[in-house]
Amino acid sequence: MKVGILGVGKLGLCFALNLERAGFEVVGVDIYESYVQSLNKKSFQSPEPGVNDLLQSSSKFKVTTDVDELNRENIELIFLMVATPSTPEGTYNHEQIERVTEKLISIGRRPKKTHLAVACTTMPGYCDTLAKRLEPLNIEVSYNPEFIAQGSVIHDQQYPDQVLIGEASKEAGDLIQSIYEKMCENEPAFCRMDRLSAEICKLATNCFLTTKISFANSVGDLARSVGADEEKILKAIGSDSRVGHKYLKYGFGYGGPCLSRDNRALGIYADMVDNELKISKATDDANHQHLDFQFNEYLEKYSLNQVIEFDYVSYKQGSVSIEESQQLALAVKLAQAGRKVLVRDRKEVLDQVEELYPGLFIFQTVKVH
Repeated sequence: MKVGILGVGKLGLCFALNLERAGFEVVGVDIYESYVQSLNKKSFQSPEPGVNDLLQSSSKFKVTTDVDELNRENIELIFLMVATPSTPEGTYNHEQIERVTEKLISIGRRPKKTHLAVACTTMPGYCDTLAKRLEPLNIEVSYNPEFIAQGSVIHDQQYPDQVLIGEASKEAGDLIQSIYEKMCENEPAFCRMDRLSAEICKLATNCFLTTKISFANSVGDLARSVGADEEKILKAIGSDSRVGHKYLKYGFGYGGPCLSRDNRALGIYADMVDNELKISKATDDANHQHLDFQFNEYLEKYSLNQVIEFDYVSYKQGSVSIEESQQLALAVKLAQAGRKVLVRDRKEVLDQVEELYPGLFIFQTVKVH
């Protein structure tokens, strides 16, 4: 079976290679000619674990800049994996989806019914609107977001806990599920529902994780402030089967390209429909409060002539993304307060940090084997 992917960036490339590994013939579409050529020539190098090896071993994956190639290839299932960055207000920007939509409209009605699975995060209600626009083109829109983290995308796609499908129809849901059943190395839960419910579910899942992280850090801050043992407290709480140990450890606050944005977006959507979601805003406030607590704790612990060391400042260890990294925010606050701060991380991370904060830190490059 042939599968199409519109947008083969960080997420789309991993998904394409996982599909190809599972036996599918994959046609990817992207707008950058030089990038497309590097993928076809297999000269592209990615810092994401597993990507380079899968690209080199692939034999049924090709990329083009021509969207109409998906028509010529008679592809009936297309995954849309373009970026949806946050707006200054905190909602999701759908401009890249819109550009793809206009291109599909310009090509015209497809002779066979085509299923389009939107795999990038959208604001609730958007996919229903998109579906109405594409219905005259014989294109049926479903919503199928990914639950992955940079630094483990290949693994996360192969071993998902759940596959969320906001299906346009039973036929569409069955088709999408069949793809994952062949691609996944485990047996995930298939959670099928309407598009709007799935859009809310995607945001709410990550909102729950931010809430759990903030709760753990808030309880930890309380314990440390009075001399109690935060690790034993949280371990005991997590031992309750109703709670669980995952995401219930004391440490840096949450950050990165997914959790923070989804948490805020869900709160904004709730405001838009006049149903305030206070827990979303409280979680964000608690995350910032925890950063202030850690900052003051570091100031008390280290004297002015001591060097404060950070083993990594990406949002999570093993990633090269510094987006909303709480450990980087803490390092910046400390350095700007006059403390000497040593940062150890991969060169790709340190280059980003130096560009944003030239001369602020002492750097030590960590080599990745």
